[in-house]
Amino acid sequence: MLAITRHQFILDLLQTQGSVQVSELSERFEVTSKTIREDLEKLEEKGLLRRIHGGAVSQNDQADAMLPLQFPNTKYLKEKEAIAIHALRYIQQHDVIALDAGSTTLEIAKRLPNMPLTVLTNDLLIIRELLVKDQIRLVVPGGYRHHNVLVGNDALEWLTRLNVQKLFLSATGVHDKFGLSVFTSELMDLKKAYISEAKEIYGVADHSKFDRAALLTFAALQDLHVLITDDGLEDELLQRYEGGSVKIERASTKSI
Repeated sequence: MLAITRHQFILDLLQTQGSVQVSELSERFEVTSKTIREDLEKLEEKGLLRRIHGGAVSQNDQADAMLPLQFPNTKYLKEKEAIAIHALRYIQQHDVIALDAGSTTLEIAKRLPNMPLTVLTNDLLIIRELLVKDQIRLVVPGGYRHHNVLVGNDALEWLTRLNVQKLFLSATGVHDKFGLSVFTSELMDLKKAYISEAKEIYGVADHSKFDRAALLTFAALQDLHVLITDDGLEDELLQRYEGGSVKIERASTKSI
Protein backbone atom coordinates (compact mmCIF):
# COMPACT_ATOMS: atom_id res chain seq x y z
CA MET A 1 0.00 0.00 0.00
CA LEU A 2 1.25 3.47 -0.91
CA ALA A 3 2.13 5.81 1.95
CA ILE A 4 -0.44 8.38 0.76
CA THR A 5 -3.15 5.71 0.95
CA ARG A 6 -2.12 4.79 4.49
CA HIS A 7 -2.13 8.45 5.48
CA GLN A 8 -5.66 8.99 4.20
CA PHE A 9 -6.85 5.83 5.94
CA ILE A 10 -5.28 6.95 9.22
CA LEU A 11 -7.01 10.32 8.97
CA ASP A 12 -10.32 8.61 8.21
CA LEU A 13 -9.92 6.47 11.34
CA LEU A 14 -9.10 9.51 13.44
CA GLN A 15 -12.18 11.27 12.17
CA THR A 16 -14.45 8.38 13.16
CA GLN A 17 -12.84 7.11 16.39
CA GLY A 18 -10.63 9.95 17.61
CA SER A 19 -7.44 7.93 18.14
CA VAL A 20 -5.28 5.21 16.59
CA GLN A 21 -2.65 2.81 17.92
CA VAL A 22 0.64 1.97 16.25
CA SER A 23 0.26 -1.77 16.89
CA GLU A 24 -3.21 -1.92 15.32
CA LEU A 25 -2.15 0.09 12.28
CA SER A 26 0.95 -2.03 11.81
CA GLU A 27 -1.15 -5.19 11.79
CA ARG A 28 -3.84 -3.70 9.53
CA PHE A 29 -1.40 -2.45 6.90
CA GLU A 30 1.09 -5.34 7.29
CA VAL A 31 4.02 -2.96 7.76
CA THR A 32 6.49 -2.47 10.60
CA SER A 33 5.80 -0.32 13.65
CA LYS A 34 8.68 1.89 12.53
CA THR A 35 6.84 2.61 9.25
CA ILE A 36 3.67 3.56 11.12
CA ARG A 37 5.57 5.82 13.51
CA GLU A 38 7.12 7.56 10.49
CA ASP A 39 3.64 7.97 8.98
CA LEU A 40 2.35 9.54 12.18
CA GLU A 41 5.39 11.81 12.41
CA LYS A 42 4.80 13.13 8.88
CA LEU A 43 1.11 13.72 9.57
CA GLU A 44 1.91 15.50 12.83
CA GLU A 45 4.40 17.72 11.02
CA LYS A 46 1.51 18.85 8.81
CA GLY A 47 -0.65 19.55 11.84
CA LEU A 48 -3.12 16.77 11.05
CA LEU A 49 -2.81 14.81 14.31
CA ARG A 50 -1.02 14.76 17.64
CA ARG A 51 1.23 11.85 18.54
CA ILE A 52 0.93 10.22 21.94
CA HIS A 53 2.66 7.20 23.47
CA GLY A 54 1.78 4.18 21.31
CA GLY A 55 -0.34 6.06 18.79
CA ALA A 56 -1.98 9.36 17.91
CA VAL A 57 -5.13 11.40 18.54
CA SER A 58 -7.02 13.75 16.27
CA GLN A 59 -6.59 17.49 16.22
CA ASN A 60 -9.95 18.95 17.13
CA ASP A 61 -9.82 21.66 14.47
CA GLN A 62 -9.28 19.17 11.64
CA ALA A 63 -12.89 17.99 11.57
CA ASP A 64 -14.12 20.97 9.57
CA ALA A 65 -11.29 20.69 7.05
CA MET A 66 -12.23 17.10 6.27
CA LEU A 67 -15.97 17.63 5.88
CA PRO A 68 -17.37 16.13 2.67
CA LEU A 69 -17.49 18.78 -0.02
CA GLN A 70 -21.29 18.83 -0.17
CA PHE A 71 -21.27 20.46 3.28
CA PRO A 72 -19.71 23.94 2.93
CA ASN A 73 -17.45 24.83 5.83
CA THR A 74 -19.31 27.62 7.66
CA LYS A 75 -16.62 28.15 10.28
CA TYR A 76 -15.00 31.62 10.14
CA LEU A 77 -17.88 32.84 7.98
CA LYS A 78 -17.32 36.49 8.89
CA GLU A 79 -13.68 36.21 7.81
CA LYS A 80 -14.65 34.54 4.53
CA GLU A 81 -17.18 37.27 3.82
CA ALA A 82 -14.47 39.90 4.36
CA ILE A 83 -12.09 38.06 2.02
CA ALA A 84 -14.80 37.82 -0.64
CA ILE A 85 -15.56 41.54 -0.45
CA HIS A 86 -11.84 42.32 -0.69
CA ALA A 87 -11.45 39.97 -3.69
CA LEU A 88 -14.19 41.79 -5.62
CA ARG A 89 -11.91 44.80 -6.09
CA TYR A 90 -9.87 42.69 -8.53
CA ILE A 91 -12.90 41.80 -10.68
CA GLN A 92 -14.01 44.17 -13.45
CA GLN A 93 -16.68 44.07 -16.11
CA HIS A 94 -15.93 41.77 -19.06
CA ASP A 95 -13.28 39.85 -17.14
CA VAL A 96 -12.93 36.11 -17.66
CA ILE A 97 -12.48 34.61 -14.20
CA ALA A 98 -12.40 31.15 -12.63
CA LEU A 99 -13.81 30.37 -9.20
CA ASP A 100 -12.22 27.28 -7.72
CA ALA A 101 -14.39 25.04 -5.53
CA GLY A 102 -14.51 26.10 -1.89
CA SER A 103 -16.45 27.88 0.83
CA THR A 104 -14.58 31.19 0.42
CA THR A 105 -14.97 31.24 -3.36
CA LEU A 106 -18.66 30.49 -2.78
CA GLU A 107 -18.82 33.73 -0.78
CA ILE A 108 -17.27 35.54 -3.76
CA ALA A 109 -19.97 34.11 -6.02
CA LYS A 110 -22.71 35.27 -3.64
CA ARG A 111 -21.36 38.84 -3.74
CA LEU A 112 -20.59 39.08 -7.44
CA PRO A 113 -22.72 41.87 -8.93
CA ASN A 114 -24.92 40.96 -11.89
CA MET A 115 -22.69 42.50 -14.54
CA PRO A 116 -21.15 41.47 -17.88
CA LEU A 117 -18.64 38.85 -16.81
CA THR A 118 -17.56 35.34 -17.75
CA VAL A 119 -17.21 32.92 -14.84
CA LEU A 120 -15.72 29.46 -15.13
CA THR A 121 -16.35 27.05 -12.25
CA ASN A 122 -16.72 23.35 -11.50
CA ASP A 123 -18.44 23.90 -8.13
CA LEU A 124 -22.16 23.05 -8.21
CA LEU A 125 -22.91 25.32 -5.25
CA ILE A 126 -21.29 28.26 -7.03
CA ILE A 127 -23.17 27.38 -10.21
CA ARG A 128 -26.45 27.52 -8.29
CA GLU A 129 -25.58 30.98 -6.96
CA LEU A 130 -24.73 32.37 -10.40
CA LEU A 131 -27.64 30.90 -12.37
CA VAL A 132 -29.92 33.76 -11.34
CA LYS A 133 -27.46 36.46 -12.47
CA ASP A 134 -28.39 36.73 -16.12
CA GLN A 135 -25.61 39.12 -17.17
CA ILE A 136 -22.93 36.66 -16.06
CA ARG A 137 -21.87 34.17 -18.70
CA LEU A 138 -21.52 30.93 -16.77
CA VAL A 139 -19.10 28.35 -18.20
CA VAL A 140 -19.13 24.84 -16.74
CA PRO A 141 -16.70 22.02 -17.62
CA GLY A 142 -17.80 18.46 -18.25
CA GLY A 143 -16.99 15.50 -16.06
CA TYR A 144 -18.77 13.54 -13.36
CA ARG A 145 -20.05 14.65 -9.99
CA HIS A 146 -17.74 14.13 -7.01
CA HIS A 147 -19.68 15.50 -4.04
CA ASN A 148 -20.45 19.06 -5.24
CA VAL A 149 -17.59 19.30 -7.79
CA LEU A 150 -17.40 18.23 -11.42
CA VAL A 151 -14.20 16.26 -12.01
CA GLY A 152 -12.70 13.91 -14.60
CA ASN A 153 -10.29 13.84 -17.54
CA ASP A 154 -12.79 15.57 -19.84
CA ALA A 155 -12.92 18.55 -17.51
CA LEU A 156 -9.13 18.70 -17.25
CA GLU A 157 -8.65 18.58 -21.03
CA TRP A 158 -11.30 21.23 -21.56
CA LEU A 159 -9.70 23.60 -19.06
CA THR A 160 -6.40 23.58 -20.95
CA ARG A 161 -8.14 25.16 -23.96
CA LEU A 162 -9.50 28.21 -22.12
CA ASN A 163 -8.06 31.68 -21.59
CA VAL A 164 -8.64 32.53 -17.92
CA GLN A 165 -7.62 36.04 -16.92
CA LYS A 166 -8.05 35.73 -13.15
CA LEU A 167 -8.27 32.66 -10.93
CA PHE A 168 -9.56 32.72 -7.35
CA LEU A 169 -8.05 29.67 -5.70
CA SER A 170 -8.95 27.95 -2.43
CA ALA A 171 -6.93 25.54 -0.29
CA THR A 172 -7.36 23.32 2.74
CA GLY A 173 -3.95 24.33 4.08
CA VAL A 174 -1.43 27.15 3.59
CA HIS A 175 2.08 26.30 4.76
CA ASP A 176 5.47 27.94 4.21
CA LYS A 177 7.06 24.52 3.67
CA PHE A 178 4.27 22.48 2.04
CA GLY A 179 2.64 25.29 0.04
CA LEU A 180 -1.06 25.04 -0.82
CA SER A 181 -2.61 21.64 -0.20
CA VAL A 182 -5.81 19.57 -0.30
CA PHE A 183 -6.85 16.09 0.80
CA THR A 184 -8.06 14.52 -2.47
CA SER A 185 -6.27 13.95 -5.76
CA GLU A 186 -9.37 14.82 -7.83
CA LEU A 187 -9.30 18.36 -6.51
CA MET A 188 -5.52 18.61 -6.84
CA ASP A 189 -5.63 17.81 -10.58
CA LEU A 190 -8.35 20.41 -11.19
CA LYS A 191 -6.51 23.09 -9.26
CA LYS A 192 -3.33 22.43 -11.20
CA ALA A 193 -5.25 22.71 -14.47
CA TYR A 194 -6.71 26.05 -13.40
CA ILE A 195 -3.28 27.34 -12.35
CA SER A 196 -1.61 26.34 -15.62
CA GLU A 197 -4.06 28.43 -17.68
CA ALA A 198 -4.65 31.50 -15.49
CA LYS A 199 -2.84 34.78 -16.11
CA GLU A 200 -3.36 36.08 -12.56
CA ILE A 201 -3.80 33.86 -9.51
CA TYR A 202 -5.42 35.06 -6.28
CA GLY A 203 -5.35 32.71 -3.32
CA VAL A 204 -8.22 33.09 -0.84
CA ALA A 205 -7.82 31.51 2.61
CA ASP A 206 -8.91 32.59 6.08
CA HIS A 207 -6.29 32.86 8.82
CA SER A 208 -7.11 29.41 10.28
CA LYS A 209 -5.65 27.75 7.16
CA PHE A 210 -2.13 29.08 7.80
CA ASP A 211 0.57 26.78 9.16
CA ARG A 212 -1.60 23.80 8.21
CA ALA A 213 -1.08 21.25 5.45
CA ALA A 214 -3.28 18.57 3.94
CA LEU A 215 -2.00 15.43 2.22
CA LEU A 216 -1.39 16.73 -1.31
CA THR A 217 0.42 19.91 -2.37
CA PHE A 218 -0.92 21.45 -5.59
CA ALA A 219 0.95 24.78 -5.68
CA ALA A 220 3.80 26.71 -4.13
CA LEU A 221 3.13 30.03 -2.41
CA GLN A 222 5.19 31.85 -5.02
CA ASP A 223 2.76 30.65 -7.71
CA LEU A 224 0.26 33.21 -6.37
CA HIS A 225 0.15 36.83 -7.39
CA VAL A 226 -1.75 37.75 -4.23
CA LEU A 227 -2.88 35.76 -1.19
CA ILE A 228 -5.98 37.29 0.39
CA THR A 229 -6.70 36.43 4.00
CA ASP A 230 -8.42 38.21 6.90
CA ASP A 231 -7.22 40.48 9.70
CA GLY A 232 -7.11 37.54 12.10
CA LEU A 233 -3.70 36.62 10.69
CA GLU A 234 -1.12 37.62 13.28
CA ASP A 235 1.68 40.05 12.39
CA GLU A 236 4.36 37.42 13.07
CA LEU A 237 2.80 35.00 10.58
CA LEU A 238 2.27 37.76 8.04
CA GLN A 239 5.94 38.71 8.16
CA ARG A 240 7.11 35.11 7.97
CA TYR A 241 4.97 34.29 4.94
CA GLU A 242 5.69 37.55 3.14
CA GLY A 243 9.37 36.77 3.65
CA GLY A 244 8.79 33.79 1.36
CA SER A 245 8.01 36.16 -1.55
CA VAL A 246 4.23 35.97 -1.52
CA LYS A 247 2.19 39.19 -1.37
CA ILE A 248 -0.45 38.93 1.38
CA GLU A 249 -3.41 41.24 1.82
CA ARG A 250 -5.53 41.16 4.99
CA ALA A 251 -9.24 41.92 4.56
CA SER A 252 -10.90 43.85 7.37
CA THR A 253 -13.73 42.15 9.25
CA LYS A 254 -14.70 45.31 11.16
CA SER A 255 -17.51 46.29 8.80
CA ILE A 256 -18.97 42.76 8.43
